Amino acid sequence: MYFIAAIAESRIKEAERKGEFEDLPTKGKPLELEDDSMIPPELRMAYKALKNGGYLPPEMQLRKDIHSALDLLEYMEDEKERYTQMQKVNLLFERIKNMRGKEIAIDEEDEYYKSIVERITLQSRTTKENEG
Repeated sequence: MYFIAAIAESRIKEAERKGEFEDLPTKGKPLELEDDSMIPPELRMAYKALKNGGYLPPEMQLRKDIHSALDLLEYMEDEKERYTQMQKVNLLFERIKNMRGKEIAIDEEDEYYKSIVERITLQSRTTKENEG
């Protein structure tokens, strides 16, 4: 194994001497490191492979669906459609709750709660202003 590492290191140094790393698109920019500290070390490679393949764990997919539903809700003007969309968001929260086996408590002091209320309130005001 040491032999392979030595070959790789010599090729990297040779490419560096030739200036092959000078025109890289990320040169001078910070690395975008992912926080995988919550994933057990033995599962990190598998999660990375699944993520690169476009697969999300079920709870993360539900969270993504919630954000998409909230984005749609923001631009809906019809009250019936808004109500239906709110029911969809509630259903998605219920699915997450059932997956976890416990209730999701979003406290009124929670930033996520505040942002949801703010978005819905703003949209409601905008809808009323457009009608009046």
